[in-house]
Amino acid sequence: MRLPNFRVVGDNLKDRFDGASRVMVSNEGSLRGARGKKGKYNFQLKPYNPEHKPPGVKDLVYLEPSPMFCERNPKLGIAGTHGRQCNDTSIGVDGCDLMC
Repeated sequence: MRLPNFRVVGDNLKDRFDGASRVMVSNEGSLRGARGKKGKYNFQLKPYNPEHKPPGVKDLVYLEPSPMFCERNPKLGIAGTHGRQCNDTSIGVDGCDLMC
């Protein structure tokens, strides 16, 4: 069996990342020993936004938004990006479009 091309794997992961949805953990109606739709962990993931559909088994989800990496936050070890020089001609991470 041959592994898929690295680019294909990366593109698929990026698509899932871009489509990730914020969720909350819900344990309402949980009974010890009851399996049902919750599986072995006895909780459900519910969309943070009630207008969104519940996540599927292959969906990428997150519980909290990422911190603001542009702002300095010594408590979290984030140096921030304000005051850094960006490269006008770069389309990479040092480019002015991607840097805060």
